[in-house]
Amino acid sequence: MKSPWDELTLAFSSTSMFPFSDIAHYLVSLMAMKCQPGAVTVAKNPFSSWFTVMLHCFGGGILSCLLLVEPPVRFLANNTNILLASSIWYIIVFCPCDLVFQAYSFLPVQLLAAGMKELTRTWKIVGGVTHANSYYKNGWIVMIAIGWARGAGGSIITNFEQLIKGTWKPEADEWLKMSYPSEVTLLGSVMFTQHTKHLAISKHNLMFFYTVLLVAAKITMMLTETSSVSFAPFEDALGSMLFGCHQRFSPCVKKSETKSNGTGSSTSKPTADASDKLKKKHSKKTE
Repeated sequence: MKSPWDELTLAFSSTSMFPFSDIAHYLVSLMAMKCQPGAVTVAKNPFSSWFTVMLHCFGGGILSCLLLVEPPVRFLANNTNILLASSIWYIIVFCPCDLVFQAYSFLPVQLLAAGMKELTRTWKIVGGVTHANSYYKNGWIVMIAIGWARGAGGSIITNFEQLIKGTWKPEADEWLKMSYPSEVTLLGSVMFTQHTKHLAISKHNLMFFYTVLLVAAKITMMLTETSSVSFAPFEDALGSMLFGCHQRFSPCVKKSETKSNGTGSSTSKPTADASDKLKKKHSKKTE
């Protein structure tokens, strides 16, 4: 006999996210792209605008297909999602007087859409991990990579999208400096890959708690107007545990540098004094 809590989490994990969460995902993605630099110039070319939108909305599926050596255009086979994303793109980009953008500017609408978008992230991560497990049984590195790509493909593949729009910058590379969606998706991919062996929690309970964490963090970020939740303290602690030897030897390097600077300054003083004496002797001779 299952407890009411297990029945609740099981019902939550088996709930279909289509079409409401998908609509929220496309809406939030398109609104974020609309506020990016280069959106006005891209809107002048309908095909380029549509292609960048599809790349951003289905970036996770495209990237996971590339990693698994599958056809990257397989997402085009789902006509329902393509038509749904295309219709939302058309309404947002070509709506007169930006009525949709003005309606989206209300904070309750943004909170609702962002919360529903985070629901799809959990399902994408779980789907990517399960799909990779069907190819590589117990290949946890591949499972983590595919779950990460499926859940955060839109933010990972932004470099190619910015290259199409002509707004790519090297300092904004997602691979060099990961954003909050990429970091939290990587964490979720590791959790859903290792939960059967190393985590004493069922899959449906983990999906529920992880989704609640994502939604709560996103709403908190929007209410406090912060761009992301920093994982810097955990990264610094992990880096000090794994790579602390480099930090231990760094003061020695600094001391050697200061010593060399001190000796260099001390040796430079006699040469400066000698040059001053030669100048004085030369001036006396001239006098």
